[in-house]
Amino acid sequence: MDQTKIGRFIAQCRKDKELTQAQLAEKLGITDRAVSKWETGKSMPDSSIMLELCEILGITVNELLSGEVITMENYEKAADANLIALKRKDENNMTKNGIIAILFSMALLTGMMVCLICNIAISGALTWSLIPISSIIYAWVVSFPSIILGKKGILASLVSLSAFTVPYLFVLSHLTGVTGVFSIGTAVAFVSILFLWIIAILCRRVGKAGKLTIAGIIFLSAIPLVFAINAVLAGMISDPFFDVWDMLAVSILLILASGCLIYGYARKKGLLK
Repeated sequence: MDQTKIGRFIAQCRKDKELTQAQLAEKLGITDRAVSKWETGKSMPDSSIMLELCEILGITVNELLSGEVITMENYEKAADANLIALKRKDENNMTKNGIIAILFSMALLTGMMVCLICNIAISGALTWSLIPISSIIYAWVVSFPSIILGKKGILASLVSLSAFTVPYLFVLSHLTGVTGVFSIGTAVAFVSILFLWIIAILCRRVGKAGKLTIAGIIFLSAIPLVFAINAVLAGMISDPFFDVWDMLAVSILLILASGCLIYGYARKKGLLK
């Protein structure tokens, strides 16, 4: 697939429909910068919005991927070529992700080996090294799905985070000999993971709202998280429910949320370039 050709075709179809980049972006729930990248050949439309884009532009997916209007005589030939190109692109992405995953795993394994060697050389036994090693294993289990699968692996990483956080805190508490690591850590982790699941659901519900809008929603949703964690800590370790640092954190979250929502709305309406 020729991205430059496809970009020119998108631009021409958009102009034929008398749409600006901002108007097309608003219909798709994305930023006009994303549309600009398509039309300059710097990126391709995501598969999740490709059908809607074609419907708006009055073309078929086959024509979009070919970068031109296709006659009936050439339709099947173009379809086959586009399917092969898409399959090759997916295979290349999987190969790239696989290489990154291998390098990432090797780097973590190297870190584990360094901890083991240093611990044995200094202490003559496995003592403190078990703490970073368990943390490295936990980090690998949680992050590996996202690395190998990309965006499709985010949900798998969230499931791993939910499943392995409590066992990890139990092991960490046993290794450090501090019971509070497990009790307090589990309570805070439960609230935090619940927050992440809520954010994941919200992002799926407002998937067409644009990245800035989603970011604004996330910042706003983080404010109740601050209060929830404070309530847990106040009940377990007699920590003040709300202090000046919490006030600062909430203020920053409000500023970030307002900035993202306002800027995102302005870009969608074409008020900013």
